[in-house]
Amino acid sequence: MSEQKNPERPGEPNGQEEAVPAQRDDAGEVIGTRRGMFGANNGGDTTGYGGLVRTVRLPGASPRPYGGPRAEGAYGEFDEIADELEGALDEQGLIPENVITKTVVDRDELTFHIEREYLPTVAKTLRDDPALRFELCTGVSGVHFPGDKGRELHAVYHLRSITHNRLIRLEVSAPDADRHIPSLVDVYPTNDWHERETYDFFGIVFDGHPALTRIMMPDDWQGFPQRKDYPLGGIPVEYKGAQIPAPDQRRSYS
Repeated sequence: MSEQKNPERPGEPNGQEEAVPAQRDDAGEVIGTRRGMFGANNGGDTTGYGGLVRTVRLPGASPRPYGGPRAEGAYGEFDEIADELEGALDEQGLIPENVITKTVVDRDELTFHIEREYLPTVAKTLRDDPALRFELCTGVSGVHFPGDKGRELHAVYHLRSITHNRLIRLEVSAPDADRHIPSLVDVYPTNDWHERETYDFFGIVFDGHPALTRIMMPDDWQGFPQRKDYPLGGIPVEYKGAQIPAPDQRRSYS
């Protein structure tokens, strides 16, 4: 997209439309509907957005060709990455369709959705294959989608190829009833503390991690604070002999 300059301020975009991400279309998976600004449904929403209704939608699989930010035609660098990865998996006797459940290109970013048991194999292939060479993993982040039944917990990995100057994303999901995902510390040692933080805040258990313990919250803390069903508020506070309940116990928002 060509950037329109503001004639009054050279170098700045003309208007705010260039400063916000592009809107997603209606394609993809609908996993829920959000009402109001903060999910209040008992009259507790005082923001004025009580009538807001928004569909919670995840991007669907993208068709070929995938293109890419530097593509000169329909076929681009995202297709090259996908072809090399699928070819490398095939050479290892794996069926790419069984390993990669979905490939998504959204807002000029490439994401491979991987079956969790194949995550270490895919990561090692991306790191070691000469045509891929994603040497750096900048960490793992947790995401909680309570409405994504059977896939409530997601782990998202950002991989960068210093050799080829490319950036991709891996995403793995696990059900809340079986929140186990293989650790990538053996492949990317810098993920050590990132996996501990994701475990601490989301409860994802990274199998094979050398020392999976809480890193931010006390060891005896109950629950996982960054999940979307975690109660709002804090812990009870005592003030001059009076015990004040936590905010989530003073007023209900559900």
